[in-house]
Amino acid sequence: MSDNVISYLEMCRREKASLQAGMNFGLGGNHSVVLMSVRPNAPYRDRLEDGGTTLVYEGHDQPKSEVVPDPKLVDQPLTTHTGRPTQNGKFFQAAKASAKGERPPERVRVYEKIRPGIWTYNGMFHLIDAWTERDERRTVCKFKLVAVENDEDLDQPVRIAFERRRIIPANVKLEVWQRDQGKCAICGAADELHFDHIVPYAKGGTSVTATNVQLLCARHNLAKSDRIQ
Repeated sequence: MSDNVISYLEMCRREKASLQAGMNFGLGGNHSVVLMSVRPNAPYRDRLEDGGTTLVYEGHDQPKSEVVPDPKLVDQPLTTHTGRPTQNGKFFQAAKASAKGERPPERVRVYEKIRPGIWTYNGMFHLIDAWTERDERRTVCKFKLVAVENDEDLDQPVRIAFERRRIIPANVKLEVWQRDQGKCAICGAADELHFDHIVPYAKGGTSVTATNVQLLCARHNLAKSDRIQ
């Protein structure tokens, strides 16, 4: 289920991998994982577009080293010095192949850091395109991912026809987290929390204001389903 609060350790257990890197291509052979953030001090310029249904994810820099003392001044690499694809390169190859119709879109689980120690699972996305562009100082990679309704069965083929899903913006999540004090608005539980639309989007509710979003524990979120309280 998307829009649930999750810890870093829970993410790693779920993915059966260390997620120290923000880009993780082909985990388990059937999906990838990216870690995003749109906070003002985030290291990369990720952004949501198309009413929150599209994520434009920025590629990652070369590691800092004696040769590269400031990675922000160096083009983001698609290959290593030996010619092997970096994480940028692997995502780029998959995205361009999908855009050309040569392969189904790569399925990508997206986790978002909204503040230190607090992550949310933003759900499943499809990687559909990639490009490079210049910023103020260098060339960066950009990846286009669209949010899809419901988590897909990773053992089944990728669904080509899908309904787009809208993501609750990070600033709204943070405002709701602070307002509800990190607890379920109904019972006060502080674990297994989800960001819930008070009026569901399908019934005219919005994702862009905190007044229509609340924190619910898993039990009350499932009990509510799409009913308006």
